[in-house]
Amino acid sequence: MKHLLLFLLFCLLVAARPAQGQQPLYFPPAAGSAWASTTPQALGWCQPQLDSLLNFLGRKGTKSFIVLKDGRMVVERYYGTYTQDSSWYWASAGKSLTATLVGLAQQDGLLNLTDSTSRYLGRGWTSAPAVKERLITVRHQLTMTTGLHDNPPAPCDNESQMSGCLLYRADAGTRWAYHTGPYRLLQDVLASASGLTINQYTNQRLASRIGMGGLWINDVYYSRARDMARFGLLMLARGSWNGTAILRDTAYFRRMTTPSQTLNRSYGYLWWLNGQPSYMLPGLQLVFNGPLVPTAPTDMIAALGKNDQKIYVVPSQGLVVVRQGRAADNSALATSAFDTQLWRYLTATTDCRPLATARPAFPAATLYPNPATESVTVGAVPGSRHLRLLDALGRPVQQWPAAQRSVSVVDLRPGLYLLQWLDARGGVLAAKRLIKQ
Repeated sequence: MKHLLLFLLFCLLVAARPAQGQQPLYFPPAAGSAWASTTPQALGWCQPQLDSLLNFLGRKGTKSFIVLKDGRMVVERYYGTYTQDSSWYWASAGKSLTATLVGLAQQDGLLNLTDSTSRYLGRGWTSAPAVKERLITVRHQLTMTTGLHDNPPAPCDNESQMSGCLLYRADAGTRWAYHTGPYRLLQDVLASASGLTINQYTNQRLASRIGMGGLWINDVYYSRARDMARFGLLMLARGSWNGTAILRDTAYFRRMTTPSQTLNRSYGYLWWLNGQPSYMLPGLQLVFNGPLVPTAPTDMIAALGKNDQKIYVVPSQGLVVVRQGRAADNSALATSAFDTQLWRYLTATTDCRPLATARPAFPAATLYPNPATESVTVGAVPGSRHLRLLDALGRPVQQWPAAQRSVSVVDLRPGLYLLQWLDARGGVLAAKRLIKQ
């Protein structure tokens, strides 16, 4: 009997042990600059790989870079004249903040995702037929499935919010397209539902409760790097802050951070999702096989903004990663090749192994100039046999042998295209977006 009791006690102790590497989350005080830290060495990370990561970021126009582990500061680096007190724009990473605010508004009983957007913006907020406009709900705005034309004719563009630029393209819920105009009108929905300005609602319901500073200016959020990190930490804690539930609606949080529709599996409620079987990209009606960022953890969710503004949240590893700065390479909306490169360096750091043996990225593909007017020079990708150019709807436009280093685009209509490097069986080895001016 004594041995049995000892065995049962041992089993209970083993079961009660936390998972390796997981610690209780730390939350910095709401006021002041105090923030507990830990060292990369204490976590078993390797300094040479970290140095390579920081040097890489410095070469890529980075202004700030932060890594939190279980809420504690591990890496905080600023470049050039940018400091801890400097502010920068979130660009479309602010979409993920807006999604959280919409969840709070529904939690407060101010709106429902199934409400027609017309309830808050009035009739005629689009140029769609009235019966089609009524189909558009708040949820469609959150999931990029309004069905409105994401590439309207000039002088309108993807960001236009005027009714004359919001043209019917398909029934709501039947087409995914990255469309900033209808998204930005969510701020008007929140203002109409709450009776507050977007800055007032953000500060009262979220920012002041977690010590986050920042300001919406012309529909774009600006803040310091640490403010982005605070928001990422709130998401890591699934909407809670230091034991207080901010976003209490756990069902909303789950839907926000999991596939919100079947058209683009890598998109939740204005959050990008890694580890899904396929994904779509801004400006293209193509579905790509594989995860959004193949070098990143599969459970990563990300707030991604133009010119490589990043908030990555990795629940399985207790990580929050923030990057502010100029475009690392070519300007791109939301995701870019920089995501894959950054995570290759970061994984080498956290796993403490040579960069060459970190999770491999897709083959590097280059083309320049981009945007182009007459011709582009195409870089070689090992194993490629053909080059294929697709238009924004995914239709093949032209094809060349992969050995051809310069291709003419002079006869193409201005717009967005996708150049693919194909192997002998027609499989896609690499792809690069091309803008024809």
